[in-house]
Amino acid sequence: MRYLSKHNIPINTTLLLWIGFMVAGCGGQQADAEDGPLLAFGRSAVEAKPPLTAEESLAEQFALNSDSMSWITEYGEVRSGQSLSHILSPFGVSNATLHHIATEHRDLFDVRRMRQGRDWWLFRSAKDSIARQFVYGIDDREYVVFGLTGEKTARRGRYPSETRRGYVQGEVRGSLYQSLEDAGHTTTLAYAMSGVYAWTIDFSRIQPGDQFRIIYERDWVNEKPAGLPRIVASEFLHRGRNFPAFAFDQGEGMDYFDETGASLRKAFLKAPVSFSRISSRFNKRRFHPVLKKVKAHLGTDYAAPRGTEIVAVGDGVVTKASYTKGNGKYVKIRHNGTYTTQYLHMSRRNVKEGQAVRQGDVIGYVGSTGLATGPHVCFRFWKNGKQVDHLREDFPPSTPIKEEAEASFEEACRVLLAEMAQQETDDGPRLAALDQ
Repeated sequence: MRYLSKHNIPINTTLLLWIGFMVAGCGGQQADAEDGPLLAFGRSAVEAKPPLTAEESLAEQFALNSDSMSWITEYGEVRSGQSLSHILSPFGVSNATLHHIATEHRDLFDVRRMRQGRDWWLFRSAKDSIARQFVYGIDDREYVVFGLTGEKTARRGRYPSETRRGYVQGEVRGSLYQSLEDAGHTTTLAYAMSGVYAWTIDFSRIQPGDQFRIIYERDWVNEKPAGLPRIVASEFLHRGRNFPAFAFDQGEGMDYFDETGASLRKAFLKAPVSFSRISSRFNKRRFHPVLKKVKAHLGTDYAAPRGTEIVAVGDGVVTKASYTKGNGKYVKIRHNGTYTTQYLHMSRRNVKEGQAVRQGDVIGYVGSTGLATGPHVCFRFWKNGKQVDHLREDFPPSTPIKEEAEASFEEACRVLLAEMAQQETDDGPRLAALDQ
């Protein structure tokens, strides 16, 4: 995997600061320590410290360094059936201390939630071998430190992280997942892309020959990727039309916009399930596979594995969470005075009538209840009381780039497109935005 820039020190900033850094001529090169290399979503760099011993480095990571204390460290992973007592008792930690941790610090972290396979470290004083600090890795980003002597304090902390930048381009062959994997990139990048284009591209309809190129960032903790990649800029050529997306913060948090400054976020998602396939379209004269007769199909069927999450395509209130012989388990949502949606054949519902939902909330799971030949969700869409084909509807975008931010946004797009052009390989796609 190639990176445009790669830093081994913490980074934090915003897209605008990063652009200023790029325009200054720093490009993807490592900057001087006082300049602080900048990335779109990361943190500002700090000056590296002299090399430490392994023990000192580990103690520093958990903020346990002390001029008066040298450490002996023990490391392990939580095994199946192990409790805190199993880990600490062999090192002479008393039952009273174990009880104190389990009861007095339960709000900070409940040690009953320790999971198999998670890391732990024990810090013993080099002078007398007494166990004084215990560290448990809660997840890939957070840990908790328990004092075992004195006041027996406790605190949570976060591992140092670095933000790495990457670029990928390619052509869809089969699925976007497989295409990204073939290009040597994590398939979670496909999830990040589906989030960016959730309002504009139905990923169940992408086809071989569609092209993409992506600049993204990802946090790394202890030399392992943490969390999903974050798209900085991308272009997706779908059915002959280019869909650019640029991350930009105009004071309301990072969001995505096209090259004209229109928001990619719209009133409704394009589909209620991610990376499914359309098995049956809106058709007023469809031959019903169960009833064996011609019957109007006033919805769109998305085939997906049983148990796949079904999400609300927009904000609204659940008006029905029920069952009928034909619909099976279903949910109906009223979004406003104009639009209503319905989701059929669920294996399980996740909401109740009268419940308010937000766009992207999980409302149920794919199944085959009712008149269904296999696991899918039949998605139905009402406009002014009439069922319509949602794939043919054109919904207005949300807040566009504000007038006072237009110049900064245009400069951001120029810099990112130039970066894409620099990274583009000779045999890769050349998409429309560069030719404008």
